[in-house]
Amino acid sequence: MEKFLGKLFSGQQYDENNFFLIAGPCVVEDEALVMEVAEKVAAICKKLAIPYVFKASYRKANRTSANSFTGIGDTTALALIKKVGDTYGLPTTTDIHAHEEAALAASYVDILQIPAFLCRQTDLLIAAAATGKIVNVKKGQFVSGSSMKFAVEKIKNSGNPKVILTERGNSFGYQDMIVDYRNIPLMKEHAVPVVMDCTHSLQQPNQTSGITGGNPTLIETIAKAAIATGADGLFIETHPNPSIAKSDGANMLHLDLLEPLLEKLVRLRAAVI
Repeated sequence: MEKFLGKLFSGQQYDENNFFLIAGPCVVEDEALVMEVAEKVAAICKKLAIPYVFKASYRKANRTSANSFTGIGDTTALALIKKVGDTYGLPTTTDIHAHEEAALAASYVDILQIPAFLCRQTDLLIAAAATGKIVNVKKGQFVSGSSMKFAVEKIKNSGNPKVILTERGNSFGYQDMIVDYRNIPLMKEHAVPVVMDCTHSLQQPNQTSGITGGNPTLIETIAKAAIATGADGLFIETHPNPSIAKSDGANMLHLDLLEPLLEKLVRLRAAVI
């Protein structure tokens, strides 16, 4: 495990041979939700010796419809993410969408996540790097794993070596995604940890309803293949009731299904390393 990840997880007891997990609800809806998810996922990960990062977006900037939920207020949501980290002793992450958001978010979380559609945004990458936080860049739906070397270079050349890359599929036609697993070893060639986003890679975007669709029944398939092809970590959005989630409910994993899935993945990891 990279030294910066070892430091990030220093407060947790975990198996160093395990993958790490980034998980949580898509967006901060309210305090009760983030606390429930964090408590349950943290307990599962402790049981299975998986290092865990809590994730929730403090604001959703990329929505299909202008009528979609975007958040409860930036500082209110960020404060709740920090409260999760402080309460359960977890590192935390959230995504940022513009360079002026980097410093604000960095004062609340441990990892800054760069959305896939902004992975080439130079000023955003440099601003995130300047905070000194770990920067997790999601690979754009429109780029290859090899071309992500330029995002890595922008961050490292800004003096920050703490970079993670996340695979989340490529656009396939107008309303579907497909995962090319060659991208996992290709991105590992950039000498950074590589994560598989098991939920957003199953999105079905650009639906005429104005709400992004998804196929969560294939989350297990995506996750197993990612472990088999060498992913260092997994990203899974989860919710106790995805049917009423305010964002990305169509592709989130039901919280009750997380533990049995992770049990299978831990066994698979042990078999392939």
